Amino acid sequence: MATKSLKNRNNELADSHRQLEILNNGIFANGELPKFADKIAEIGHNPLRPNKLEVLQINVGYMCNQVCEHCHVDAGPDRKEIMTKETMLQCLEVIRKTGAHTLDLTGGAPEMNPNFRWFVEEASKAGIKDFIVRSNLTIIRANKKYYDLPDFFKKHNVHVVSSMPHWTRGKTDKQRGDGVFDKSIKALQELNERGYGMPDSDLRLDLVYNPSGAFLPGDQASMEKEFKKALIEDFGIHFHNLFAITNLPISRFLDYLIASENYEDYMYALVEAYNPSAVENVMCTNTISISWDGWLYDCDFNQMLDLKVASKVKHISEYNEELLQNRNIIISQHCYGCTAGAGSSCQGTVA
Repeated sequence: MATKSLKNRNNELADSHRQLEILNNGIFANGELPKFADKIAEIGHNPLRPNKLEVLQINVGYMCNQVCEHCHVDAGPDRKEIMTKETMLQCLEVIRKTGAHTLDLTGGAPEMNPNFRWFVEEASKAGIKDFIVRSNLTIIRANKKYYDLPDFFKKHNVHVVSSMPHWTRGKTDKQRGDGVFDKSIKALQELNERGYGMPDSDLRLDLVYNPSGAFLPGDQASMEKEFKKALIEDFGIHFHNLFAITNLPISRFLDYLIASENYEDYMYALVEAYNPSAVENVMCTNTISISWDGWLYDCDFNQMLDLKVASKVKHISEYNEELLQNRNIIISQHCYGCTAGAGSSCQGTVA
């Protein structure tokens, strides 16, 4: 398990241009596999265009208390990129005016941003229908100053979406680090005590599963049943939904694929699992992703590849929803990850 981010290890894949070079060459350049643009052209979706905006996803910083093996953000304690209060104020202006119904705060560990609580308090006044915070769970037990997060979330009716690679200690700790499983279980129990995830509770608690190796996730509904059965029987833990997310071949997961000599096999698996019916509902069609420094992206994954929106409006300071709706979505071969099988988004399967 690495203790530093790719960036602070001076790994070549910390450079988004190098990642895109790998994705656009080799088996895609020589015609072994079709490029994503060619596949969606077959069904009349190239260029890919946005539908109605529903989700504003804001990354408030790459700092995290964990260094997970497959993190597409390349987050960690050594990442110092943090959204400033000035950029948060610009985001709040947009939140108040947007037609989107969901606000999705992510990181890193978003709770580590020093202005996180202030931002949540201000954003919660804007009347967003679904206010999501993506928590890695262990942050709740990382330091005494975070122990009251379950109460804070409850006060502001935050929808908690939490990473949980598996219901067993071995598989979870392998992907996320030693001790992560036990801290996650404790955090889930504390959230349950506040009413989160309980049957008929309005305090939403959802879990996110992504595979620990070079394979695609299984059926989301079946896995949800297995997770619920195991977590209730072993720990008395309840949650609402499980989201199964495919690992996209970028950042640390791309590094893992290359190091383990699984890159080509994984890309073959993604292309073979391509599902044209998932294309219309991929998250880039209803989401705008905002980076810690205010730049605008079609999705969280494009943000990590530094593929800014194809619009003359590129920053939160000049945000214009009408102009952004009239854009083509930027795509590359990593997009196969969102259209494999039942499709994949930050809200789980899409098809």
